[in-house]
Amino acid sequence: MRNPWMILLVLLASALAYGHVGSADVYYEGDAGPYHLFVTVRLPRVIPGVAEIQVRSASLDVQSVAVVPLSLTGLGSTLPATPDVAQRSKVDPQFFVNNLWLLEFGAMQVRIMVEGAHGKAEVSVPIACYARQNLSMNRGLYGLGVFCMMLLTLSIVPIIGANVRESTVRAGEVPPASYKRLSRIAMASALIVAVTILYMGGTWWRAEASTYQRNIDLLKPPQVETKLLDGNRLMIKPAGPLVVPVVGLYFDHRPRPVKLEEVIPDHGHLMHLFLVRTPGMEKMWHLHPALDKGGAFAETLPAMPAGQYHIFADIVDKSGYPWTLVGSVKLPQINGMTLAGDDSNWEGARLTAAFSETAVAQLPDGARMVWERSEGPLKANTPASLKFRVEEKDGSPAVDLEPYMGMAGHAQVICSDLSVFAHLHPSGTVSMAALDLAQAQLMHKSSAHAGMAMSHSSTSVPPRISFPYGFPHPGDYRIFVQIKRSGHVQTAAFDAHVQ
Repeated sequence: MRNPWMILLVLLASALAYGHVGSADVYYEGDAGPYHLFVTVRLPRVIPGVAEIQVRSASLDVQSVAVVPLSLTGLGSTLPATPDVAQRSKVDPQFFVNNLWLLEFGAMQVRIMVEGAHGKAEVSVPIACYARQNLSMNRGLYGLGVFCMMLLTLSIVPIIGANVRESTVRAGEVPPASYKRLSRIAMASALIVAVTILYMGGTWWRAEASTYQRNIDLLKPPQVETKLLDGNRLMIKPAGPLVVPVVGLYFDHRPRPVKLEEVIPDHGHLMHLFLVRTPGMEKMWHLHPALDKGGAFAETLPAMPAGQYHIFADIVDKSGYPWTLVGSVKLPQINGMTLAGDDSNWEGARLTAAFSETAVAQLPDGARMVWERSEGPLKANTPASLKFRVEEKDGSPAVDLEPYMGMAGHAQVICSDLSVFAHLHPSGTVSMAALDLAQAQLMHKSSAHAGMAMSHSSTSVPPRISFPYGFPHPGDYRIFVQIKRSGHVQTAAFDAHVQ
């Protein structure tokens, strides 16, 4: 949108996507009533833009799928438009796809309506919707547009002149000299008016393009400020204000400020803080700072070695919009307390350029976790299910797994160059706080609470766990998988190369 003709590309842009930091697309796996679904939402680069919704059913019971986008909270969440029917694949009857226009920034949801052998059901998948790119126009198309604009502008001037000169003259008569003078005056006036309109239009469009670019910048992963107090108390807050611009098809700029006091718990905590020692990623801490009275988050650090640490901090605002704050901090040797509760850490080998892929990882108690890779080489931008199983020392399935923060487990996917960070759950890349908001709207229906990965009241967890995800680009990745056994959080790390 750096020139007046870019609206053509904005309105016709093809779908790409976003999630967390540098992770494109939204992946979700869950139940819509009796139907188990794997959903991929490929969000557009620009807003307004077209998103591609892919729905795969685990069985042949599904006969039709319809989808509709709407706001996650507020009045818009209660007024869905007419759903669009997804197209069923001719070669794969369990796969449905549809393209939807997304017209607004902010916390949105895609409501999926399923009909099949067991009746009707619904599920909502929350998405974070915003533009990530300001598209430029092809030089050839830009030149064609300028030519057409000049042709139309220069054409209207003689048309107006001819109308003034000859509109009241009978056929065959010669226009009087006074009409010719009026014609020249009219053409000069028309040219001045046309040029003025073009100039004002260009000025308006440049202002809109500048505002659009600012909106893109507003929703980039915010940087954090850190401060170490009393030797081991880390203070964390955004370096600048968090603002969600509310922008629709008609460029209605109404930015919505986000106050830290208004963040909502995401599976039991206001913030999920990940400290990753760089450059080797040989140490990782998963902590949960509390909101301090001074308007920042604070965490008393556990025992940690000195070093440079990269920060990823997840929070969710009251509208359901997820934020991942990023930054780095250099810490001295920390002589802190032992980890307790949901806090955890991992340490192991450095991730280097000569690393080898990992299929089995040892757990602290002697058990092991196995990555069940049956799909072959990992490929970028391909939906997959990352499946893991926990075994005892003798190879038998583990039997003492417990829910970790209300679910079977957590995973963090980090690219070796730190360009990608994704916090995964068995339900996918969506935040559980946003998912709760989406499913709360369906609780009055027969498919109430469809899509939850597992009940928060569950007391046992099977030894197998999976995470739906698609790696956004080729590279080397480290995947941390976290579970809870006998009251203790355990972490396994796997290294993988993505083609």
